[in-house]
Amino acid sequence: MVKFLFTPFGGPAAKLTFMETYLSCVAGGVFSAFIFFFMSDFFMKKAVLKRREQYQAALKNGAVIPFKKKFTFMNKLVVRMKMKIGIFGVAMYAPLFLSVPLGSIITAKFYGKEKKTFPLIVLGMFINGLITSSLAYFAGSLF
Repeated sequence: MVKFLFTPFGGPAAKLTFMETYLSCVAGGVFSAFIFFFMSDFFMKKAVLKRREQYQAALKNGAVIPFKKKFTFMNKLVVRMKMKIGIFGVAMYAPLFLSVPLGSIITAKFYGKEKKTFPLIVLGMFINGLITSSLAYFAGSLF
């Protein structure tokens, strides 16, 4: 449910069939994407409140507040990905390479208002699940 990219590689070790591995990975990915996509506003608001509380506590205690960079490598990478590959790329590949929760929240932040966003995430789960499960079973049998 969390690291969708590597999950299918546990299927052969657990002696599951290809279809059992594929369906369980896709089901977990879609379930996780559903939760985090539709709850993304809640998680983003919670993160803002937590940062604000930490800032207020640091001011109250007289602690030195370190400067936090806004343009980190990951932020630049995500924005560059958004600009180059658009809604299709972000919805299909952010949950795969980042993680399903983080990728779903980022996709919802950028494209949450568009109706086709969540179906694209689900389509991405099915396609990427097929690719990674195939690699786990068919490429693994070559070695």
